[in-house]
Amino acid sequence: MAASTLTEVARLAGVSPATASRVLNGSARKPGKDIADRVRQAAESLGYIPNAQAQGLAKSSSGLIGLIVHDIADPYFAAIARGVQAAAREQRKMVLLATTGGAPGEEREAVAAFAARRADSIVIAGSRSCRTEDQDDNTELAAELDRYCRNGGRVAVVGHAVVGATAAEGYHVVAVPNQELAGALAGELAAGRDGDFVIIGGPEGLLTSDDRIRGFQEGLARAGRAPAEILRTAFNRAGGYEAGLQLAARIKAGASGGGEAAAPKLCIFAVNDVMAIGASAALRAEGLRIPRDATIAGFDDIETLRDFRPALSTVRLPLEEIGRLATRATARLSGGNDADEDEEQPTVTGEVTLRRSTEAVA
Repeated sequence: MAASTLTEVARLAGVSPATASRVLNGSARKPGKDIADRVRQAAESLGYIPNAQAQGLAKSSSGLIGLIVHDIADPYFAAIARGVQAAAREQRKMVLLATTGGAPGEEREAVAAFAARRADSIVIAGSRSCRTEDQDDNTELAAELDRYCRNGGRVAVVGHAVVGATAAEGYHVVAVPNQELAGALAGELAAGRDGDFVIIGGPEGLLTSDDRIRGFQEGLARAGRAPAEILRTAFNRAGGYEAGLQLAARIKAGASGGGEAAAPKLCIFAVNDVMAIGASAALRAEGLRIPRDATIAGFDDIETLRDFRPALSTVRLPLEEIGRLATRATARLSGGNDADEDEEQPTVTGEVTLRRSTEAVA
């Protein structure tokens, strides 16, 4: 059976199609209550489903928010997505999701797709990259975002601005104090600890990873400690596992080297929790135990850590709140009903959280 049309609704209600459209598609120009009730009754009796695109044109709003993340299966991005969804519900909007693996070229395609669907705003979460191989795709992504903002779209980016984006209006960055918090973690870990430090970081040029590495090194320097060695690997669990295997071989070689006294334990800092989980799994697979044979800390405090043993030391970020802040920022940029441009906007903070994985074990 064919779907009913707006013309059929208008005919049954005894009004023009334009009047029926104004009632059903949410136009600011609304007819009288008796006419509106008649139109709605006719639509219900015919089982009419309003056209979302037509409603968007009538309201100058599609009611859609685009969300771009690297990997929705990663608990870090899943938590941010929950915050975006919660804020979208407050605004009576729906969320469209794109996962891109962190590739700027795929992010550009996602922005173009959301713009074509007239999304009211776009939230982008995930580390920016200034690597040479991403230069051309960064340029195209920035141009796509600038075009979207010039046409009335609103963008919020978590962490760092998109490399090369120049939009003067409609663009907001939710800053995360990665460098400062990594420095605070280093200071806590260096206190009363004699062993060396190793950082498991992402590829050079990945800005979130670079900020956390830089901050951790600065924290060690303030504590009077030597710089940590840096192992660069993929910015995910697999990368952490690979680095963990390298460190396991080193720890076992040191333990079998003999000597009168055992060398101080290695302290590992992985620049995100999933890398720390991967490194821990590699150590465990090689017969090593945390914190007996090495200590380890991560960053983010993802929900998965609730079931991780030994409990992982980390830096707690309010990930869901970050998602909410980003989404609400786009509403302020567009002058939404709940927007208050004079209101002081909250900043993102975090907290060093030390747990069993970095405890001293005799």
